[in-house]
Amino acid sequence: MSTLHHVSVVVNGARYERDVEARLLLSDFIRHDLGLTGTHVGCEHGLCGACTILFDGEPMRSCLMFAVQANGHEIVTVEGLGTPDNLHPIQQAFMEEHALQCGYCTPGFLMSLVAYLKTHPTPDEEEIREAIDGNICRCTGYENIIKAAKKASVKMAAR
Repeated sequence: MSTLHHVSVVVNGARYERDVEARLLLSDFIRHDLGLTGTHVGCEHGLCGACTILFDGEPMRSCLMFAVQANGHEIVTVEGLGTPDNLHPIQQAFMEEHALQCGYCTPGFLMSLVAYLKTHPTPDEEEIREAIDGNICRCTGYENIIKAAKKASVKMAAR
């Protein structure tokens, strides 16, 4: 029988408290315990970026952390960006620029770009490519993702 550890975390503005095993990955906690399935799990080695969340405002691979490490911290997942009636500018730009196909990698790209564009409001194409270097997409070829990031940067700067 394994020992459970109490975790209290704010996710998308709501506080959650659970007792979890020490070995439970944060990505699994978010998806299975909290039911927020927008955080995708791809490689489980932190290489693909599909599981990217904002951890205290910084992009983080949730497959590389344990849920117990999130105790006392704040997390934003893709579900916390916007709503269907009020999309975040990055979500709107991805839609307008057709920056997704299968969509599996999209949440990770969105979370990485939201964090990046907050600190780099007017990036050029090379800077955007560097910012998304840790996110892998097998469908789009990245061109429309770059266009969407540029469009979102303008919208976010105007906010």
